[in-house]
Amino acid sequence: MVDADRIVLRSRRGTEMGPASPEIAAGAVHLPDATVMDGELVVWDTAGCLAFERLQNRLARRGAGPVRAAEEWPAHFVAFDLLRLSGTETTGWPYRRRRAALESVFAARRVFAPWSLCPSTTDPAAVREWLSWASVGMEGVVFKRFTDPYGRR
Repeated sequence: MVDADRIVLRSRRGTEMGPASPEIAAGAVHLPDATVMDGELVVWDTAGCLAFERLQNRLARRGAGPVRAAEEWPAHFVAFDLLRLSGTETTGWPYRRRRAALESVFAARRVFAPWSLCPSTTDPAAVREWLSWASVGMEGVVFKRFTDPYGRR
């Protein structure tokens, strides 16, 4: 969530992750105020694989530790849904509209790393290919119906 030039990063369980990810907060300056996205915070290792243990390690650091960790193992925020845009609640919108608005934010605001837009497709062959990427640590894909409002299932 970006609100009044302040970013809040929370896990599903409500754990505050912002202090452990200063590079994500710095990259949020390109986002509109009063905006909330759903996504995944990830860290890549030197082999190009997702490194969940490094992300967990970063969450345990305090003081100057997160800044050093950000230099050593930078985090990225992969956005896959839009829950509020400039103060407007979007959870009741169909996914097709939320996705279009999310893509528009990334394009119009020139949002770039460490923020990234999760790829999206309707092509079953592309999904099968993505599911074969277990070697990089990907565990699955997010499936959303174009006509559905936001909701966790």
